[in-house]
Amino acid sequence: MERLICTVTNDLTYDQRMIRICSSLSRAGYEVWLVGRELPASKPLRKQAFQQYRLRCRFQSGKLFYLEYNLRLLYWLYRQQFDALCAVDLDTLLPAFWWCRLRKKPLVYDAHEYFTETPEVVRRPLVQKVWESVAELCIPRLQYAYTVGEILAEQFAERYGTPFAVIRNLPVRREETAPVSKPQPPVILYQGALNEGRGLETAIAAMQQIDNAQLWLAGEGDLSEKLWQQAKALDLEEKVRFLGYLPPHELQELTPQASIGLNLLENKGLSYYYSLANKTFDYLQAGVPAIHMDFPEYTQLHKQHPAFLLLEELSAETLAGQLRRLLEDQVLYDQLRYACRAAADELNWEREEEKLLAFWKEVLPLPPR
Repeated sequence: MERLICTVTNDLTYDQRMIRICSSLSRAGYEVWLVGRELPASKPLRKQAFQQYRLRCRFQSGKLFYLEYNLRLLYWLYRQQFDALCAVDLDTLLPAFWWCRLRKKPLVYDAHEYFTETPEVVRRPLVQKVWESVAELCIPRLQYAYTVGEILAEQFAERYGTPFAVIRNLPVRREETAPVSKPQPPVILYQGALNEGRGLETAIAAMQQIDNAQLWLAGEGDLSEKLWQQAKALDLEEKVRFLGYLPPHELQELTPQASIGLNLLENKGLSYYYSLANKTFDYLQAGVPAIHMDFPEYTQLHKQHPAFLLLEELSAETLAGQLRRLLEDQVLYDQLRYACRAAADELNWEREEEKLLAFWKEVLPLPPR
């Protein structure tokens, strides 16, 4: 059996995207390992169709973490036998690049985001320069790479001269079930990391202008404490709920309960500007009308599937205005919900999985069964 190893820097528990990808590759006949890191608060791993391993690090963030993790990953890969590696994002690429070159094995680069253009990197020029050096060293020498959106693939190809396939981060198709009972008051849901550049401060501020609705934040991140303090200072503790990290199966049950989904990115770097976030498709699949920024990928998707609203300006006033439209205009809301159901038939992992397996068949053909 062909053995491939996928590398990430998260703790694996909440990585819906890699769980989907590794499960699909495992079902196809590959021996798959997903390698991440163990955090102090990490929960025991759920059993999956593939193997999982977590590296322990002394440092948990910053430059020392990335240095330590890459060194530990470099050593761990030295002790492994593999037929191919898949480096997920730039922060795991260098060790995988080294061992694949040394052992003459295929390497796949999975660019989940434009790493050198994330807000956390863009505002630190020296850090950005270091990661750009890693990208310039490795990416032009790669034969196999893919990313999550057409526009991002074009940007990478133009910058590094390496062609990128597109495998979107789509959810598994939901079976048709009885209508979900919506909580009252209506829920406005954000799911994802509570990090810089996600428009979360604006979302909380907008709740001052929204009556008879609650904002639920499903996730954790660098801004968790700051956002909690903001909600408290604005006397919004009854309107804003912090749900923390939720395992994928719990999040899938929660999302359909929402009346509105949020995906509010700030233009603080090309990574967000050219993004196509997985929550976009999670909302569609759950039949939840959402509000997205009027950035290129979302604008293009809206032309094909007008199942959500676009926000041209990220401010509390404009966001509150769009929220009120969805909460008060039942005709508009029903139109968007119908469009969500139509989009769900097309935008699901069962279809996108075919692209993934065709891609890997070129990288690492499986022997006949």
